[in-house]
Amino acid sequence: MKLPVYLGLLHSSEGVLAESFRQVAEGHGDEPDVYYLCHTLARQCDEHQKALAPAIDRYGEVTEDDEPERLHAQGLSETRSGPVGLLRDLQDLYLIASLVDVTWTVVKQAGQGLRDTGLLDIVASCDGQTTTQLKWLQTRIKQAAPQALIAAE
Repeated sequence: MKLPVYLGLLHSSEGVLAESFRQVAEGHGDEPDVYYLCHTLARQCDEHQKALAPAIDRYGEVTEDDEPERLHAQGLSETRSGPVGLLRDLQDLYLIASLVDVTWTVVKQAGQGLRDTGLLDIVASCDGQTTTQLKWLQTRIKQAAPQALIAAE
């Protein structure tokens, strides 16, 4: 069974996403919506990691050191400055959140195959929030793009 690989990917990716949201919040603190919402979304990711504990206890978890090549998320090491920097940082968050989202989908499919209602309950409680995170990121990217690409000097 390879479910532990994806549980490990999901667990670590949620952590990477949380830290990346915090990085962007601190790096773009002059944007109040970004600052507060990114901190809120980071806390959601922390809760998702905690929610995975029963599934990890049941099936195990393959960590980054043991997982297949290239099957992990890279976080933001630093934020960029200015309007274009904000736009790029939001795009990076979107990419990481997309990895998390599709990994929830894969884990849900495994839960359905196993008929594991406990795992499906975990997915149901977390996956919708990840979808909302992606929608907010997409909306904020749309908002930032004209200013960053047309109005900024």
